[in-house]
Amino acid sequence: MQVLKDTMFLALLLFSAFLTGCGCSTIQPGERGIKITMGEPENTVRKEGLVWHAPFVTSVETVNIKQRTETGKTACFSSDLQTVTLEIAVLYRLPESQVFKIITEYTGNIFETIILPNAQEALKEHTALYSAENITKKREEIKTKTLESLKKKVGNVAIIEDVIIKNIDLSDELEKAIEQKMVQQQEAAKSQFTKEKAVIDAETALIVAEGEAKAIAVRGAAIKNNPGLIDLQIVEKWDGKTPQTVVVGSGQAGANILLPLAK
Repeated sequence: MQVLKDTMFLALLLFSAFLTGCGCSTIQPGERGIKITMGEPENTVRKEGLVWHAPFVTSVETVNIKQRTETGKTACFSSDLQTVTLEIAVLYRLPESQVFKIITEYTGNIFETIILPNAQEALKEHTALYSAENITKKREEIKTKTLESLKKKVGNVAIIEDVIIKNIDLSDELEKAIEQKMVQQQEAAKSQFTKEKAVIDAETALIVAEGEAKAIAVRGAAIKNNPGLIDLQIVEKWDGKTPQTVVVGSGQAGANILLPLAK
């Protein structure tokens, strides 16, 4: 009986020693990791699952390689020396091929230490080429140029999928000045339209008048050259009823007299 107790105690002691001598870490889905033993990184990049290692002397460092979006702000100067604050969102992911380099060569959050500072620098470079007013108008153009620059600056450390300018914040004074300028431009455009319409209306009236004058001249020439044309027009317009009056006179030098016809 005592031997059995001693055997069980020894087994428990060995099992405790085994647990004490082993450690376990979990690499979550979407993560990659490497073992680091007493400051020396292992060359193998490990995927999701359990990783057994010696406790106290070995740890497992992980990196999230899922695609994600993070935001940041930066104050920029326009070409007319106005301060413009832009809020951006960067869609990115970390390539699996760079996990070892990221863990061993960089500290802290990659977005905060590498991606965001480079995105801010790229924004400042491109907004400096535009006036404050045009920064709002050329938003998409600035976004495209910033994305291209950011990809070059970050290199292969991260894959930059997209950059979105979420908000452009101007000072209250600048916003009022831009709004007032837009109102003035609208009023000027309206005034120009009114002037152009008046010119078009005048030209149209002149064309109509010239057309009518030409038509009258053509009719006058036709009547002069063809005296019977009036009689023909009278016949064409006669409704078949006997006229109630008759014109008496020479029609040349004397006055015409209109006399009623007897019924």
